Amino acid sequence: MRSIVVTGASSGIGAALARRAAANGWAVLAVARRGDRLEALVREIVAGGGRCEMLVADVLWNTAPQTIVDRAMRAFDRLDVVVNNAGSAHASNLLEESDAEIERQWQLHLGAPLRIARAALPQIERVHGGLVFFGSGLARVPSPGYGAYAPAKAAIRAATTQLRRELRGRGVFVTYVDPGVVDTEFSRASGMEERPASWHAKPDAVAAAILRGIEHRAPRVNAVPWQTAATALGEWLPGLADRVMASFVTPPAPASALPAPVVEMPVPGSVPSSFEAALEPLYRRMERVKLPLSFVRSLLVPQTTFDLNDAAMRWAGMPNKNERAAMHEVFDALTQAGFLESNGAEGWRVLRGPD
Repeated sequence: MRSIVVTGASSGIGAALARRAAANGWAVLAVARRGDRLEALVREIVAGGGRCEMLVADVLWNTAPQTIVDRAMRAFDRLDVVVNNAGSAHASNLLEESDAEIERQWQLHLGAPLRIARAALPQIERVHGGLVFFGSGLARVPSPGYGAYAPAKAAIRAATTQLRRELRGRGVFVTYVDPGVVDTEFSRASGMEERPASWHAKPDAVAAAILRGIEHRAPRVNAVPWQTAATALGEWLPGLADRVMASFVTPPAPASALPAPVVEMPVPGSVPSSFEAALEPLYRRMERVKLPLSFVRSLLVPQTTFDLNDAAMRWAGMPNKNERAAMHEVFDALTQAGFLESNGAEGWRVLRGPD
């Protein structure tokens, strides 16, 4: 049985692709940070007669690439295809982003996929399988307000073409996916607050196009062809694209218009503690949702446990999806830094307090 790894599989295109691949006879390793959603996905696929394993991991973790490969080989004894679907963005103007925020986008959309590809290549080459990378229409026609996301997607678009040509003689196919604008949590979780529209593609339709591309070893999958054509037009006519963006896109407010931060950040120039350093890439995100550093610090009582729902209710009463997502990112960062241990079901045990 052929096997496929899908990162970012807890929702949206990733979850839809995992379901569709399993229904078509693939053994699936679903990788994501949200263990509860992965568990539900695995139960659904197995109940339908498919084969699916899960791995709770953040692709940004240093150990993630080899862990993903090792888990797939233990579960299926082969690895045919890796789909690098994991990704996120956040509302920001490019020059208002910190170095850490820009670096996170580069690592999430370029660095992590390449590291996973490097780790998986020996196994994929052995079975003449393939690598799949996700781009975006914003790689060709960037939109105001997406910060470093569009440049990072432009980079993975170029890297995919380069890898396809480098690996062509080794029996490995490399596919670039332009998914189009899809009705998922992505834009809302990014803080752009984009609502589903009638012209947004459905995740399952996009997943079907991607799986067809994999089966045919396609160099490119334009999941929503008319959207790709519109993007190409915008790339060929940049003046027109500028006017359209000015008319229909509302970028984030400039930094001077943002509300005063409520998060207690280290004094500029001071040496941050390891606790502060672990959360530094998320400071802007925490500011936007008004998640105080002091509240996060108060949760770190060694040998205690807490779960996301309880912590979110204590902080925000009735948190929205964006607030919950931000808090989850904070806990993931503290897990990677060794302050917390995840139980895989949106719960954590505190290993050590803030220093």
